[in-house]
Amino acid sequence: MAKIGIVKVKLDREVNCYVISDASTKEAVVIDPGLPADKIAEQLNGVTVRWIVATHCHPGHVAGKDDLKDITGGQTAIHGADAKQFLRSADRYLLDGDELEFGEFKLTALHTPGHTPGSICCVVANHAFVGDTILAGGIGRQMPETDIRRQMMSIGTKLLKLPLTTALYPGHGPATSLERELAQNPIFRGAGAGAR
Repeated sequence: MAKIGIVKVKLDREVNCYVISDASTKEAVVIDPGLPADKIAEQLNGVTVRWIVATHCHPGHVAGKDDLKDITGGQTAIHGADAKQFLRSADRYLLDGDELEFGEFKLTALHTPGHTPGSICCVVANHAFVGDTILAGGIGRQMPETDIRRQMMSIGTKLLKLPLTTALYPGHGPATSLERELAQNPIFRGAGAGAR
């Protein structure tokens, strides 16, 4: 069975970047390529980067995308709504449900608008890389383009459909799980297990 490797890289602005790799084929995806890009490159340990994906286009999560592409040759991917909002280009514009293959794994993009119009969560096996859609104990900081009602709807309609055991890897702070957030995150007060 294919084995997954996950390396968290702490970047500027306290952003978590993740390198997810297939241990046998050494193909990888980089999620949230902030700056400095060479700090991400140092963590690649001989893997081939197939995709460089931003969960959303706030600068801390996407500013290193083009530098990392130059270093690794990986293809870049963002959601089209954020490409428009933030005037960013990519090799591929993702839609809800799109899949990106690397090794024996697939990354599935879930469009979770709210924090930004084109926020996505990236699901690989039982791991979800959630950007600023949800954090351990909260949600991402509200910005001018944040629509909190849409964000809560995205969490309810997309993330709560994942298995409770799904590990969550946010764009800031520690990793957590869907089960733990349902039990402890104040945004779920009153939702409980009935939200599923």
